[in-house]
Amino acid sequence: MWLDHPCINDEERTPPDAVIEAANYGIDLRREHKRGGTEVGLERARRLSAGERVSDKDIKTMYAWFARHAVDKNGQFWGHPTKPSAGYIAWHLWGGDAAQAWIEPLRERLRGVGI
Repeated sequence: MWLDHPCINDEERTPPDAVIEAANYGIDLRREHKRGGTEVGLERARRLSAGERVSDKDIKTMYAWFARHAVDKNGQFWGHPTKPSAGYIAWHLWGGDAAQAWIEPLRERLRGVGI
C-alpha cells in the first residue's frame, strides 16, 4: 500500500482548474482526431478532469512523464489548429503546461523528504 507523505496536503494534491481544463481539452482532441496518447494517458486525463487528488506515486510518474516528453514540443504540428501532433494531444491528456508547472514543485518537496 502506498502512503502519501504529509508534506503535501489534500488541497495541494487537487488538480488546479487549468490542469482540469487542459486534460478535458486533451480528451476532446483525442476524440476528434482519433489519436494521441495511450490508454494510460487517457486514464490520467480522466482522473485529472474529475479533480482526483494525486498521490506521491502519481506525482513522481507525472514528473517523469513530462521530463521524457518535453522534447515532443519540438515536433512538427505541435499545437497546429487543425492537425495537432499526437504528442501535443498526449501532453494535454497529462494536464499540459499547467500540470507540469503544478507537479514540479510537488516533486521537489517529495525529494526534500527523501521520496
